[in-house]
Amino acid sequence: MGGPCRPEATTARRFIVARCQRRGGRRAVFFAVFRTALSTVSPAVAVVAALLRALVLALLAGAWPGSLPAAFAAGAAANTPGARPSVPMPAGGGIPGFHAAPAVPSYASGTTAGGPVRTQPARMPFYLATRGNLTIYLLGTLHVGDPADYPAGQPFRPPILAALAASPILALELSPDDLLVSQDDVSKYGVCRNPCLPGLLPEPLWQKLEARMRGNPEALAEIRKMRPWLASLLVETYDSLSAGLQTEYGTEAQLQNVFLRWKGRRIVGLETLAEQMRAFTNLNLAQQREMLAQDLAQTPAQNVADVQTLLRLWRVGDADAIAAWEAARTEKLSHDARVAASVDNRIVYERNRRFVSRMQQYVAPNKPLFVAIGALHLGGRRGVLQLLRQRGFTVEPG
Repeated sequence: MGGPCRPEATTARRFIVARCQRRGGRRAVFFAVFRTALSTVSPAVAVVAALLRALVLALLAGAWPGSLPAAFAAGAAANTPGARPSVPMPAGGGIPGFHAAPAVPSYASGTTAGGPVRTQPARMPFYLATRGNLTIYLLGTLHVGDPADYPAGQPFRPPILAALAASPILALELSPDDLLVSQDDVSKYGVCRNPCLPGLLPEPLWQKLEARMRGNPEALAEIRKMRPWLASLLVETYDSLSAGLQTEYGTEAQLQNVFLRWKGRRIVGLETLAEQMRAFTNLNLAQQREMLAQDLAQTPAQNVADVQTLLRLWRVGDADAIAAWEAARTEKLSHDARVAASVDNRIVYERNRRFVSRMQQYVAPNKPLFVAIGALHLGGRRGVLQLLRQRGFTVEPG
């Protein structure tokens, strides 16, 4: 069925898509890359842009819109044996306070972020939804991952591979084509012409962010120009990469590496890039501040520990358990519970409803649909699995 996606893999080079998934579906985030050539910008700008690319490196192929070599710059070059970053990096290899990802991948010595390399793939949240002659397979994904979870020769369990083989359409959150034509939207909607961020944040929150960036004034100068929602995503991306996870081992990347080997297959998006972007750009200032406040509520080490916990829960494969863990975590980190709930509604639950509507448009009698979306979109009383049950589907573990 084909081995795990590698940086040099042809299929991986064809698509560059991503979403930071430190919090799985909760952030449900969109990241597109800056069009500006990284070779022409300052080291600090290059680091920020490369992080956004790495952040943008997971939904469909281990990277996002653009070209794989550029996108791998800061986030994934360090994850590839023998690879060198293609963008200038500041002294110290990253922005102080963020616990930069290891320079040498742990799997090079026979171990990974999750321990010794295994011979069996991770279980992963996988479900079967049926209604009459309609069949939808649902896989909960992580957009950055550990190579231990995708062994060579069998990156997924046999039931998942069989479902993928039986499905003429693979539905992801965003289609590759949509991303490839919208590379500068993040810059357009997430970056100010002037340093706007300090004025958009309460002084204590800005001081927290400034302390996290202490020691790297050039990088801090770039983040000063970001709107709070984009600054929040940047912090999350650092934490995901710092946990030792790798963009080319995101679930979507590995699925495509298998799916695109078969002829006559189609990859679609369950929402457009504009729809996903609006989930962030329509957040009011209080909601954006809440996002960033949650990201800065813990130390980087604590955030990394949460990433590793999410990875362990994902390996068990119970979507409801993952949703319960995330709900408890949000309750613990929330600055304002009411505002936090409104953020979740906009970024997760509204999109869940859209996902289910689009699934029903793509699935056809006796033509199964394979859906791969962030693991935290699946479980819970407002998750995709429950929404399908409400529409008459029978849903059971795969």
